[in-house]
Amino acid sequence: MLEGRDVCKNYGGLRAVAGVSFGVSSGEILGIVGPNGAGKTTLFDVITGHTRASSGDVLLDGRSIVDEKVHSRCSLGLARTFQQPTVATSLSVLENLYLAASFRRGRDGGSRPDDLVVAERYLEFVGLADRAELEAGPLSLFDKKRLMLATALATNPTVLLLDEPFGGLNPQEIGAVVSLIRKVRDEGLAVVCIEHVMRALTALADRVLVMHHGATLFEGTPQEMLTDKRVIEVYLGSTPREGT
Repeated sequence: MLEGRDVCKNYGGLRAVAGVSFGVSSGEILGIVGPNGAGKTTLFDVITGHTRASSGDVLLDGRSIVDEKVHSRCSLGLARTFQQPTVATSLSVLENLYLAASFRRGRDGGSRPDDLVVAERYLEFVGLADRAELEAGPLSLFDKKRLMLATALATNPTVLLLDEPFGGLNPQEIGAVVSLIRKVRDEGLAVVCIEHVMRALTALADRVLVMHHGATLFEGTPQEMLTDKRVIEVYLGSTPREGT
């Protein structure tokens, strides 16, 4: 469903992403990990159009999207969440979802009542229905992360990119988000997840791509990653302990 072919991104003499190739299918979760500065978020920026690739190609359902604008990639089925909570702070929780639904894939004009149905569906999906009328700005980190996920889903994506969805959450909240992501996967979406919380990622991911200095260091199953000597040396340091 989503494929990267030899993707590169240069900033002057710095190569932030160095020839990375990957693929993820519908109903599959690909995890991306690596040290800080490895190029993970830059790769997401290239995929979603927030920055232009220096070379290489990105394909969505077999179609090259490297020349598409951010909003066009969204309308084609690509959605993303961010490391830091990104919500319309002055709008209510429901208004955030209503706005996202108005840009959903396949809307073709649609109607406002339809947008509201979609908004209410995903508020219920992430467990925020009881907060619908609250202003989004003062929400807790956990609620904002669930709201970001809901707004991404309201655009009716086929591919969902999640940038550190567990960052800053406690174990109970992490468990709740893990369950939500599994439900998303079970609905047939392709999911790509950047994460440092290894216990959560290894429980979720079907495959893992490890980046280092902008390049692919390793690709394989989570179990293979945890025993790979190169990954242990440059990233893990040791086999992850309970709760890490």
